[in-house]
Amino acid sequence: MAEGKHNYDNVGGATLVDEGGTMRYSAMFSVKFGGTDTDGDGIYDDHDECPEVPGLKEFNGCPDTDGDGIQDSEDDCPMVAGLAEYNGCPDTDGDGISDNKDRCPNVAGLASMGGCPDTDGDGITDGKDGCPTVAGPRGNRGCPWPDSDGDSVVDKDDNCPEVPGTVANNGCPEGPSDDDMAKITELSRGIQFAFGATTFTEGTPPVLDAIISIILKYPNANFSVEGHTDSIGTKGFNQTLSEGRANAVVNYLSSRNVSADRLNAVGFGENNPIDTNINGAGRANNRRVEILFVK
Repeated sequence: MAEGKHNYDNVGGATLVDEGGTMRYSAMFSVKFGGTDTDGDGIYDDHDECPEVPGLKEFNGCPDTDGDGIQDSEDDCPMVAGLAEYNGCPDTDGDGISDNKDRCPNVAGLASMGGCPDTDGDGITDGKDGCPTVAGPRGNRGCPWPDSDGDSVVDKDDNCPEVPGTVANNGCPEGPSDDDMAKITELSRGIQFAFGATTFTEGTPPVLDAIISIILKYPNANFSVEGHTDSIGTKGFNQTLSEGRANAVVNYLSSRNVSADRLNAVGFGENNPIDTNINGAGRANNRRVEILFVK
């Protein structure tokens, strides 16, 4: 016989006397069988939607383990009290993202970042950001690229990281620095030609190569190459010679990656001496090529 709860009512009795005068008694009662309550929660199984798990009457016998008013079967976080708007899960940091979907449940963050914060707004969560309070690129772990000279061209893209320049010139000045122009002037003194000719002496090409290395630092700068002679010979010859020597320098530079559009050859003949033409030393100084920056 299955166990169950029984209700006893309508209990009654009667006294009877038989023909011989003997008194006989009888008792009457009825038994009403209620039903089975397997989980012992006070709700009969036939009315219990969770008959094998103790539950609450308001949930038709189903449990609400965390006591948040949401029965376990509808609760995404049945062991932790939460809110109905998050299907029974909590939002500990109050960022509008339930803890079960929040990668940073204890720190308020952004939905786009999985609930984690991005303090500097650079698209990299603080936990992975090397500089969480200063915006920077992902390629540098969220930190700004350094710009040592403050010219708005970051060092990694700056051909002159220690000297302020322009973006158009890859971080280098549009024109050469005073130091570089002084170097060009000093090197130019080593530009030598065969006597009365436009051919270089043996030691001149290395000098020109050194000048080229400086000029190439300033791709937007233009230069004037000026030829000068001493007063030996006729003025017409010296004029032609100075022009030929200036052109020889320009041709050499342009053959080695210096655009000819940036160079201008000018000959002044014997007209602009810087020393006397009376003696050999003075005349040697007057025979020269000058390379000047054109602003």
